[in-house]
Amino acid sequence: MAAAADGGTDSKAQNGKANGRLKGHLSGPEFEFFGPYLGPLAIMLGLPLVCYGLVYACNSSGCMHLAPKFSIPGFPPAHRLFTWQALGVYVAWFVAQALLHLLLPGQRRQGVALPDGSRLTYKLNGLRNMVVSVAAVLYFGFYRRSLDLGWVYDNYLPLITASIIFSAALSAYVYAASFARGAVLAKGGNTGRPLYDFFIGRELNPRLGGFDIKEFCEVYPGLIGWVVIDLAMAHKQLTSGGGLSAGMVLVCAFQALYVLDALWFEPAILTTMDITSDGFGFMLAFGDLAWVPFTYSLQARVLVDHSQPLSVAAIAGIVALKALGYLVFRGSNSQKDQFRRDPAHPRVASLRTLPTERGTRLIISGWWGIARHINYTGDWLMGLAWCLPTGLQSPIPYFYAIYFLALLMHRDRRDDHACRAKYGRDWDKFCGIVKYRLFPLLY
Repeated sequence: MAAAADGGTDSKAQNGKANGRLKGHLSGPEFEFFGPYLGPLAIMLGLPLVCYGLVYACNSSGCMHLAPKFSIPGFPPAHRLFTWQALGVYVAWFVAQALLHLLLPGQRRQGVALPDGSRLTYKLNGLRNMVVSVAAVLYFGFYRRSLDLGWVYDNYLPLITASIIFSAALSAYVYAASFARGAVLAKGGNTGRPLYDFFIGRELNPRLGGFDIKEFCEVYPGLIGWVVIDLAMAHKQLTSGGGLSAGMVLVCAFQALYVLDALWFEPAILTTMDITSDGFGFMLAFGDLAWVPFTYSLQARVLVDHSQPLSVAAIAGIVALKALGYLVFRGSNSQKDQFRRDPAHPRVASLRTLPTERGTRLIISGWWGIARHINYTGDWLMGLAWCLPTGLQSPIPYFYAIYFLALLMHRDRRDDHACRAKYGRDWDKFCGIVKYRLFPLLY
C-alpha cells in the first residue's frame, strides 16, 4: 500500500512522468508478469482456480494435511459452482455499496497529477460505508435474525463464481470504454497487445461521470465485503451450537481492524501505485472484487468447521504479534506521510535524509533506516497473526501469509525498479545506506 520513504509530494509510482496523454505510444513497451501473452493468460485462468482450490482443500469434509500422510478432503459437488441467486446477491451487494458511496457524505480530495497534468477529485467515505454496512449486518443478522448470514457460508462457491463473472464483465467494460476519445491511458497498459492491456488495464482512471470505478473497487465492495463475510462465518459458527471460539473472535477482530485502518487512512490510497500509475483491468478488478473478499476470509471460513482450542498464552502471543505488526506498519507509514506533508514537524525534523538530484529527500533513519519497505514487514506480521488462530494441523489456512510474502517480495522488486528509474544514482546510494529490503538481517 505504501512506497519507499520519499520526502517529495509526488508518489514513487510516478516514475518517468509520461508526457501528455498516452494515446498510441507503443515504442518499447515493458511487460510485467511474464507478458504479453502466457503470463497474463496463466494468471487470469490460474487465480480463479486458486479461489476454488482453497475451498476444495479445506471445507466441512476436512482440511488437506501434509503429515503424517498427504490427504485431500472431499470435493463439494460441481453443480454448486454457480447459481443465479448468488450472482444476484453479489450484484446487489456491489450496487448497494455504490449507492452508499454516492449518497453518504464524504470528504473531497484531489489525487496526484495525471500524465496530462490534470488532477482528479475523489469522494472518500469508506469509513461511513463500512459503519452503515456492518451495523446493518449486526442488526438484521445477529439481533433481529431476519437476515440469513449462514447463507453466505452455504453458498461460498457460487459467490466466488459470481465475483469472477462480475470482475470479468467489469474488466471487459472498462477495456472497451478506454477507446473513447479523451481517455487518459496507463503507460503500462497501452501496449497494443489486447490480452495484456485487458489484464493490466488500459485506462488509468475509468469513470462514470464523477464516479471513479478504480478507487471505488479498490476500497468499498471488496474490503467491506471481506468484513461482512467474516461476520457471516462468525454467525455460522455461533448458530451451529458451539458458540464463538476465541480463534474466530481474534480473526474477525484483527481483520476488521485492518480494514478500519485502511478506511481511516483512505486518502493515503490516492498516492499508491494502484491509483497513480496502474491501469484498471482484470488484474485489479479480480483482485479487488474476488480475490480479497474470498481468499482473505479463508481463516474465518476454516474456523467454522475446524476450530482449535487456544491457551491464554497462545492468545497473548498472537495478540502481541498483531500489535507489533500494527506498530511497525502504522508507525512507518505515519512517519513517511508526516515527512511528506511537513518535513519541519517536530516528529520528523530530526530524521536523517539523503538529498536527491530531483530535489526531494529520502529518509535514511527512523523506521525507514531499518528496511526499505519496513511498512511491508509490519503488514506481513499482521497477516501471520490472523493465520495463527487456525492452529498448525493444516498448511491451507496459512495461504495468506505465504502468498502475501511472495506478493510483497514481488512488489518490493517492482518498487525498486521504479525507484531506480526515478532516482538513478541516488537510489544506489540509498540502497547502500539502507541495506535490507523487508526483514532486518534476513532480507
